Amino acid sequence: MIEIKQLSKSIHNQKVLSDINFQLKPGNIIGLIGRNGAGKTTLLRLLVGILLPTKGDVLLDGRSIYQHPEVKKEIVFVPDSPEALKSYSTKEIVKLYKQIYPKFDEEYFDELLERFSLPKTRKIGNYSKGMKALFALVLAFSTRAKYILLDEPTDGLDVIVKKQILRYIIEEVAEQQVSVIISSHRLDELEFMADQIIVIQNGTIESNYDLDVMKQSYRKVQVVFKEYLPSELKGQVKVLHQSGRVYTLLLDGDLTKREAEIKKHEPLLYEELSVVLEDIFVAKLGGEEYVD
Repeated sequence: MIEIKQLSKSIHNQKVLSDINFQLKPGNIIGLIGRNGAGKTTLLRLLVGILLPTKGDVLLDGRSIYQHPEVKKEIVFVPDSPEALKSYSTKEIVKLYKQIYPKFDEEYFDELLERFSLPKTRKIGNYSKGMKALFALVLAFSTRAKYILLDEPTDGLDVIVKKQILRYIIEEVAEQQVSVIISSHRLDELEFMADQIIVIQNGTIESNYDLDVMKQSYRKVQVVFKEYLPSELKGQVKVLHQSGRVYTLLLDGDLTKREAEIKKHEPLLYEELSVVLEDIFVAKLGGEEYVD
């Protein structure tokens, strides 16, 4: 298990992250979401030891990754742009990774290359963008590390490659009990994959929920009023969309009370809709701008 304790980071006297606390347990997928500049990528770099914290610690099975850097062989970070390896051949990268990760499984690596139709090449830079993304994942999971950190793993990829990647990650987590943290602006993909969602806002954890529990804490409704949204409801509900007198609202808090307050105004239509992760994101963070 990875434990993140009071993790904080300041850069050029500017606080980027403050008192981050959570756990990553075996076989879990955590989705990390937040608006631009919230600090998601900085957090991932701290978790793998690329950056050092201003305060706090990251413990892997009780041992600090900063005081015991040898434990980092159980953590792999896949950045959103794996360009650092573009000048290396497949063979050279395997040789490098076998030195860094003692459990690197070359036979499994070869199997995955064949499975995803990735040819061995003299330069990784010859791969297309989708092939590079797949290769980075194949490389990461071939290390047999316990923890995989992914930064925008499907960004800019076509639908077919995305489905391959998502299916593969889920299979690895289920079969190998690997733990994964995915930082992504693709909320629909996280909703499909994640067990837990952590929302980062202004450098702190705004919320940390089991995804199913989070959805049960909200109710989404479509309402048509005789006039417009009654003034006494403003501030009590979140308006997700409005078209004339038709409103799509998100309710939280005491859901029974909120529903009763709306129905007190005798709406012409009151229909409950399915809550999706994007609705919660907009309600909590007030916009649809996602972090890279």
